[in-house]
Formats: sequence, structure tokens, C-alpha cells
Amino acid sequence: MKILILENEIYLAQSISAKLTELGHQCDNFSSIKEAFRGNAYDVVLLSTNINGQDFYPIIEAYKDAVVILMVSYISNDTVSKPLSAGAKDYIQKPFMIEDLIRKIEHFQNYERLKHLSSTYENYIQHTFQSVGIDEEHLSSTLPVFLSCSNQKQCDAFAFKYADKQNKPLHFISLTSSKAFHEITTLPENTIIYLSDFQALKKSDYVTFFNLISSRKAIISSTEKIVDIEYPIIEMKSHNQLFEHGDILPIEDYVKYIVLNYQHKFPDTELSKKLGISRKSLWEKRKKYGIVKKK
Repeated sequence: MKILILENEIYLAQSISAKLTELGHQCDNFSSIKEAFRGNAYDVVLLSTNINGQDFYPIIEAYKDAVVILMVSYISNDTVSKPLSAGAKDYIQKPFMIEDLIRKIEHFQNYERLKHLSSTYENYIQHTFQSVGIDEEHLSSTLPVFLSCSNQKQCDAFAFKYADKQNKPLHFISLTSSKAFHEITTLPENTIIYLSDFQALKKSDYVTFFNLISSRKAIISSTEKIVDIEYPIIEMKSHNQLFEHGDILPIEDYVKYIVLNYQHKFPDTELSKKLGISRKSLWEKRKKYGIVKKK
């Protein structure tokens, strides 16, 4: 990381810089506010709040995208509270052990990494599920609830959108894992649990499983039809947007997808021929699926 050290106690600044450099960081030392404004970008700014009476607030503002850690001689409203309100992230009181300062830097380094990772995952999830239609009324369902879907993405989209609407954390567990039951018991009560692959669960484990989820906020998905259970079941409808390269859909869903997306490109004679069905069958399938042919 690139670290700016703004400290007029030369020995302290050099000591901090030497130790951080040994750990692989790149450090720049300055003893005045004016020197620190050189247009360079820094990941961390170590800012002394006692720099010959100089106003250090412009530094906090200038490096608001960096982690600003205050180095203070005493704790007061002026040295800690106000600077933190202005945008500084943390403080450490002099004299301090260099190891304590390093721990703070590493903490924020991990925090920034996780924040970036979280943002990346969130953007990816939104992009992945933006084309998946979910009935809004289902997003108000009382948990636990079971989902039956022909395409796993439908169930995945439901779980993430449900948790987002409820503003609750979501924890994913596959029931193919040998540790799934134990993991369920270790989760906080307010966590929404998304349990996939119900179709892989042995029927001999049903009683134990149902006892585990009876009082939990659980969403359980299966790519096979679910029958003979005493919990609410939502049958997820297929949408043409879900068909992607590499997906394997049931024949009926595939036919529906082709009719929806290619009926405006081919006349019925050619479309039915490509599907290997008669024009009458094509007409019947449109009626069955509720597809209106645009003219």
C-alpha cells in the first residue's frame, strides 16, 4: 500500500516509515500540511493532529478516499471526535506500539478488500438475476417455503430478491453437503437460509430436516416436483429469458422458448418444421402457453 505519514516529530515519522517499509509498504514522510499536497494518491494517511498548530482538516478532505488514521497526543473533542466526524476513520494515541498501528492498518486493508469484494458480488448478482421475473406477491411469503423450479436460476433469484426485500442477511447451504444439518443449527435466528438441492435429500432424512427448519426463516429449492409435504410450495414458472448457452431445459420449456423468440423470424410452416411438429400442434402449443403471435 501507499502510505502518507504526516508528522512533525521526525524520529517518530522515520521509525514508522522504516517498519512499514520492511513490511512492503511504500511510505512518504512530510512534516507540514503544505508538503502533503502533491497530488499523489494514497491508500492510508497517518495524520498527526499536532502539527505546529496547522489546520489538518484540509488533509482529511483531500484524502477522503483513503483510510485516515489520526495520531493524537491526547483524546479530546478537537483531536478525535471532530476529525472522525469530518471523515477520519480511526485514531491511535501516542506513545503507541508500532504493532498496534500495523494492526489498525491491516484491519482497514482487509475492510477495504471485503468492501470491494462485496460490491463486485452485488453487481454480479444484480446483473445475473435482472432478467429473471419473480411474482412480487411471492416475495411476501411466510418462511419456511419450498420452491419447485425447472431452472435453478429461478430459485436462486427468488432467494436473493427475497432477502434483499426483507433487508436480512442470506446464508446459502447446499443439501448435498454432509455438514448441511449442522450448519443450519449454528446460524442466527434472524438469518434467512437458502437451502438448495432438496431433491438430493434422502427421504429417510426428511423428518430430521423438517424439524430443523420448522422454526427457521428457510427457503428450500428443488429442481424436481415437490409432493407430500406440509409446507407451502411455490411452483416457479419458466421465463424465456432464462434459456442460456449451456442450460438444459425440459422439452416443453424449450418449445415455449423457441416459439416466443423465433415466431417473428420464421413463418409457422418453417417454425413448426424446425421444431418437428405440425402447424396444428404449433397452434395448440401457443394456446396452451398463452402465447399471442404478433402480426
